[in-house]
Amino acid sequence: MHFMLIYDVGPDFIQRRAQFRQEHLALAWKAAEAGGLLLAGALEEPTEQAFLLFESDSPDAATAFAEADPYVRHGLIKRWRVKQWNTVVGSSAASPVLP
Repeated sequence: MHFMLIYDVGPDFIQRRAQFRQEHLALAWKAAEAGGLLLAGALEEPTEQAFLLFESDSPDAATAFAEADPYVRHGLIKRWRVKQWNTVVGSSAASPVLP
């Protein structure tokens, strides 16, 4: 299954992230190397949201990531949530549906 960790970033995210970016990226690469985090990144300007795509049997890995993320812990993220993403098309789709 796929789970999307959705971050709504605060208005001062760009100005404040440098202080915590190395720790955030280390956490993200560790999750990617472990196989749970597939892709992650922020939207282009204006940077209002970031998305982290996890592959897992439950939302627990995405939730644990958010709870450990320095961006969340230090208030750069004003809101986060984990949503199951029912992927149906593509070579990595969790539940492929053919026409």
